[in-house]
Amino acid sequence: MKEHKKAKAKTKSELSKAIREREPNAAGIDLGAEGIWVAVPADRDANAVRRFEAFTRDLVAIVQWLVGCGVRSVAMEATGVYWIPLYQLLEDAGLKVCLVNARHVKNVPGRKSDVRDCQWLQYLHSVGLLLGSFRPAQVICATRSIYRYRQNLISMAAEHIQHMQAALEQMNIKLHHVIDDLTGVTGQAIIAAILSGQREPVQLAKLRDKRIQACEEKIVKSLEGDWRKEHLFVLAKAWAQYQEVKKQIQDCDRELLEYTSELEACTTVSKPAKVVHLKAELLGAEPVSNPLPKKKARTKTSKNQPEGPWQQELERFFGVDLTVIPGISVLTGLTLMTELGNDLRAFKTQHHFASWLCLCPDNETSASKVLRRATRRSQNRVRQALRMAASSLHHNKSYLGDKYRRLRARLSPPKAITAMAHQLARIIWTLITRQVPFDLSLFAEQEKLNHQRRLKRLAASARQMGYQLTPVAA
Repeated sequence: MKEHKKAKAKTKSELSKAIREREPNAAGIDLGAEGIWVAVPADRDANAVRRFEAFTRDLVAIVQWLVGCGVRSVAMEATGVYWIPLYQLLEDAGLKVCLVNARHVKNVPGRKSDVRDCQWLQYLHSVGLLLGSFRPAQVICATRSIYRYRQNLISMAAEHIQHMQAALEQMNIKLHHVIDDLTGVTGQAIIAAILSGQREPVQLAKLRDKRIQACEEKIVKSLEGDWRKEHLFVLAKAWAQYQEVKKQIQDCDRELLEYTSELEACTTVSKPAKVVHLKAELLGAEPVSNPLPKKKARTKTSKNQPEGPWQQELERFFGVDLTVIPGISVLTGLTLMTELGNDLRAFKTQHHFASWLCLCPDNETSASKVLRRATRRSQNRVRQALRMAASSLHHNKSYLGDKYRRLRARLSPPKAITAMAHQLARIIWTLITRQVPFDLSLFAEQEKLNHQRRLKRLAASARQMGYQLTPVAA
């Protein structure tokens, strides 16, 4: 009860502080694809609301007008990608830009128009009621653009693979059912031979790589089909498109590595005078005296992982090796690097970081009644990456894997994934901001308690069935 009152008082103090921090030199901008409406304080210009076109010279005119009116801070909605050119020009001019989520800005009913919108944004920002969205430094945004395009290319490559599989299926060629990856060494060699004119199944099966588990006889059977001309044409076009997309992905990898090699490494620590243990941050307990031996980092990589020394590059950039965390791969680290950077000072605590990722319950109350507890929906790419990392803990043998399996059995897979993604987010925030290496042995006490609970349940089940457990000497 006391904690609830403290949290309530803290929320009121933060709200009153935000309201007190007024911004008299504020402007509001409503963006569109062809027109932009800008509103400044009424005492700054005879025509306080103006409409500009969306061309570059008009964007420069907007910046000049705002500077001439003495504007120091601008509020604008993040609508599509229309805001990016104007945001960059305003930032270069030294203006503070408050990028607002359009979902968070609700207009007064019956006053919906572009003119009203920009005036409403200007008013809300002037009284300190708007919170800006997180946007990393411009150098991070440059790498983010390349990496996001690379992700789109991977999706396009998957579509071309599906087209190839459909063409083979219509010819009753079952190659993609016999081998795991149609784009692997064996699949590429066989498809290239088919497109070059080879139709004999025995000759095609000889291109089988020695690592393929399927025998040569089964591959021969899978390559017996009806070689229709129209399906071969579709296969050839899909194969050519896949090869082109694959080449573009490699170009993105080289460009991304060139960009990231110029990024500065993480050198700042938010609390350098205080030694903070990872376990104290995450579990609220003291470090154990007899830790477990450290576990080795994974060696298995994804086929979508870009080529290059990315593990070493990520360790240099973040100052710690995030890939030793169970479930966190190089691809997850690349998402963190391109979406967040290594400066997380915008998030005061690990709880603020988890809330920004929409990984914690959103307790909406009214009249002392909880209306909603579920997490908010979000398309945040970091959130999606952490949820994928959490789902990969299903077969992990560490403490985090055991916890995920317990939550999955007690709750449900979606809730367990969200809970573990929340814990991974807290761990990552602690490692980057405190600059401490990940040590799985800090969870030794929890692993010991879990082992005792499992043993207790097994003993109870054995007693119910009329048996008794007897320990075996090691």
